[in-house]
Amino acid sequence: MGAGVMDKSDGGGRRKRRSRSRPMSEINVTPFVDVMLVLLIIFMVAAPLLTVGVPVELPKTAAEVLPSEQEEPLTVTLTADGGIAIQTTDVDAEQLIPRLRAIATERTDDKIFLRADGAIPYARVMEVMGALNAGGFSSIGLVTDTGGPRLDGRDG
Repeated sequence: MGAGVMDKSDGGGRRKRRSRSRPMSEINVTPFVDVMLVLLIIFMVAAPLLTVGVPVELPKTAAEVLPSEQEEPLTVTLTADGGIAIQTTDVDAEQLIPRLRAIATERTDDKIFLRADGAIPYARVMEVMGALNAGGFSSIGLVTDTGGPRLDGRDG
């Protein structure tokens, strides 16, 4: 028969394991989830504050979004009742070009965004675009909502 070595520490034939602290093999995601929920709440509250405050019903198109700039974008809005606003300040049509010239001298970028209500006639939008160009802005972007119809018949 074979001979073996017996550990007499527990009197049985079993060896005791030493309890060592082993490193955790699982990632604790609870703090990560907490931080993400706080950030979600912050962005949900802050997002409505970032839009320009003049209410306009923009037409829908399938165009892509323009890349963002370093300077705050300058926005001119044509409302459904024919009013004109630079950012959120209402402006008379006669004062539009002088104000735009004054603003253009202070800015480094010649980009401007035009938001026009969908009910405004095309000719009026072109008149305002001409005024924007005469005011010193040669790069004019038309603002629309996404998700509109495409020319291939599919909805956006």
